[in-house]
Formats: sequence, C-alpha cells, structure tokens
Amino acid sequence: MKIHAVSLIIASSLLAACSTANHVQRIAGADTVVPLHQEGEQAGRYHNLYPGKKTYPISCESDCYPSNANLICETPGENCLYQGAQLAPQLNTGYTVRWLGHAGFMINTPNGQQVVFDPVKEQFDSPVDLAFRLASGFYRKPGDWLSESELNNLDAVIYSHIHYDHFNKADIESIGNKPRYLTPLGMADNFPTGGFNISEMAWYAKTKIDDLTIHALPAHHFSSRVLVPFIYEDNDKDLWNGWLLEQNGSTLFFAGDTGYSQHFKDIQQKYGDIDICLMPIASYYHEENGNWYRYVHTTPEDALTAAQELNCKVMIPWGYGNSSWKMGDHSSHSALLRLLHMYDEMKSQIPLYILNEGQSVAL
Repeated sequence: MKIHAVSLIIASSLLAACSTANHVQRIAGADTVVPLHQEGEQAGRYHNLYPGKKTYPISCESDCYPSNANLICETPGENCLYQGAQLAPQLNTGYTVRWLGHAGFMINTPNGQQVVFDPVKEQFDSPVDLAFRLASGFYRKPGDWLSESELNNLDAVIYSHIHYDHFNKADIESIGNKPRYLTPLGMADNFPTGGFNISEMAWYAKTKIDDLTIHALPAHHFSSRVLVPFIYEDNDKDLWNGWLLEQNGSTLFFAGDTGYSQHFKDIQQKYGDIDICLMPIASYYHEENGNWYRYVHTTPEDALTAAQELNCKVMIPWGYGNSSWKMGDHSSHSALLRLLHMYDEMKSQIPLYILNEGQSVAL
C-alpha cells in the first residue's frame, strides 16, 4: 500500500509538472511590423511584405549542377562530404557557428551565451511521423545534435516558423524549459505545456538576454502545420521570421526559410552590413510547382544576390546535406553543387564558408 501511495504521488507530481502553464510574452508595438491582412477571407492571417509576381536578378538556366572536385559523393549529388581547402575570414567577431544540419545551428556568442536556431532532431511529431514513413517511404538521416552539457546550458532557442523541418514538439520537450524560447507571432500555441518561457516577436521587435540583443526580422515565406501527409491546416495563422544577433558591435543573421525579396535590402538599410550570414540555398526546385517553390525559397543564386545586398562579410549556406529533407531538390547536395557553380558564374565577392553537418567555425 505504501509503495502504491508513493507511486501515485510520483505520478501526480509528473502530471502536474507536464501540465504547468507556459509563460507567453508578446513583443510588438512602436517601430515593429505586424503584417496581418485586415479584411476579406484572409483577415487575421499574416502576409509577406512584398507579395506579387517576382523578378529575379539572375537565374541559372542550364548545366546548373556540374560536379565539383571538392564535393566527394557516394553517388552523384548524394551522401556527400565537402572537403575543399578553406580559410575562415578573420572577422574577429567572437561568434562560433556549428551546423547541426538542414536549418539547425548552435551559436556561441562573443560573450559566452549559447543560442540554437531551428533545432530538429526527429523528423516529425507523432503520429504524423509514422504516417509519413508509411506514405512517402522517405526518412531523413539524423544530423548533429546537442550534447547534454549544451542542452543544460542553453540561453535561447530560436525558431523561424512552424514547418516540421524547423520545429518539433518532441525536441522541445527534450530541451526543456530552462532556456528562453523566441518565436514569430502566434507560434506559442504550437508548444506543448510544461512551463516554457516563450517570447513571440513581431518583425523589427528586439529583446535582450544579458548583453545579447536579438532582433526579429522579416522573411518571405508562409506557415502551415500538416495533420496527416499532404493535408495542411491553419495556413498563415503564425508568422515567419528571420533573426539577427548583435553583441559587441558584431552581427549574425539567420535568414530562416525565405524567398528572395526587397526585405534583404531593407534589413541592410536598417542594420548596416552584416558580419555573418546563415543563408538557405535549397528546396526551390519542383517539376510541377517550380515557380511557387522559388517564390518562398531562395535558389543558390538568389542567396548569393541576397548576401551581396546584405553586404555579408561571410556567407554560410544551409538547407542541403545528408540530414536534409530534400524537399524540392534533385538530391541531398544538388543545391550545394549549384551554389559552387553560380558562385563562380556570378563572380561573387562575398566570402563563402562551407560546413558539413557537425562542423564548427570560429569567426
């Protein structure tokens, strides 16, 4: 009986801990942008700053994926390792960047804070996870992940939007409620309960963690959450953000999922030249919906153009790789092959640094 009573007490305590309400703060107001439709069928839904038909400064039209001697692959464009000789720019920003894979980054800031962008360990939340395994037959390889020490010492977890390849509830539960979570507007109601400290931020809002300033910035994308494979709900109910870290006068920009638009020039005009730019280069290709895919994702040449407009002192690409979702791409590394090709074709002057999953660079 005593054992049974103790078990009940433990179970009750666990249930109480799991049901602890989250603390949600909304950061918006003067000098911020809340891009909501005000009328019509889309009233109350978010929109991009620069909608409508797009023109792109440059587009690769043919022979966009030539092989590259620095990219060693098991088969063409698949299961690859980049091994080109690289010299990291001597920026002396104090930031260290580790790529976890796909959109995930672990950042050590100049003054010692630990920040992670879009960490996703598992592919989908349950039960969608099982449904996609059965329906699509595709399951991504896991990327790099955070050590126990890193998980215990995170200062902030920052999400760009609610799509599964950027946000997973199970991972949030394993990270725990010690760090502060920063999200776009509307995203907090996608979190599990458990006493999480969540700040929803409008575009151009800012907040601080000690002396680290974090700016929420525009992106050109969309949001939705899949219920079962290929059936979506809540289109554009939640906002989508890029992010800027600023400390000791040095800046690091994480673009989030985004298509090319005027917002890159806006960011540079507001914040000046950017030291480190983490730029997406994948998921733009689709045989049937290519125009729409590119509308909300940057091609490698779009990313290079955006990096030029931001006047990045170094560009680190993401979205490709052995732990990518390969959504809308020829292969796991086709986007990187196209980037390397277009970098030469465009005679880009922006320093480029290529990471494999799990690798770090001090900048």
